[in-house]
Amino acid sequence: MNKYEVVIFDLDGTILDTLPDLSTAVNYALSRRGLPPHSLEEYKMMVGEGVRNLCRLALDSEDEQVLNESLQDFKAYYVAHILEMTRPYEGMPELMAALGERGIAVAVVSNKFQEGARKLIRHFYPDIPEERVLGEIEGRPRKPDPAMIEAVMSSFPEETRCCVVGDAWTDIEAGKAYGCDTIGVSWGYRYTEALYKAGADVVVDTVDELKSLLMQTI
Repeated sequence: MNKYEVVIFDLDGTILDTLPDLSTAVNYALSRRGLPPHSLEEYKMMVGEGVRNLCRLALDSEDEQVLNESLQDFKAYYVAHILEMTRPYEGMPELMAALGERGIAVAVVSNKFQEGARKLIRHFYPDIPEERVLGEIEGRPRKPDPAMIEAVMSSFPEETRCCVVGDAWTDIEAGKAYGCDTIGVSWGYRYTEALYKAGADVVVDTVDELKSLLMQTI
């Protein structure tokens, strides 16, 4: 019997390296306002809590009108260029296939806006059912609130065993709030120390390590 019947992955920094396209899109929005760009390293500490927060941090402004206009520019550019530089992390497509072969269901829960999340998964991981890809929509709380995890798990029997995998404290806290095991990954956009501080049961450095944990039996 598989230890986990459902594995819920974060998206950005966990199964896809999206930062090059994200940063380019935000820098485009900044350039429209005559503002200087930020580096990839700077953006690593801005992502993870939704695109509105990302744009707010990049702008370093509390002007809501400027923020709304910048967000519109960002989204328009990002959706049009979302597949240009984004790539799966090495070994991750193979892990997804292995989980499927073992009968383990896979879902994706992301603070990225819904349209962007589903477009990426449809392209890179088409075997994941669209209804199991949840992103940010108006009225649905973002991680670390467990609402999206609860929504995914509502389609499974109550005692279904699940695990949350992510690169940020928001993923870990959301999983803990739901009451399931959590695995942090060190190859994303946050530091290992922050994952443990958030309560991660374990943090892995490679996809092979992650596979060993997810494919355990009981």
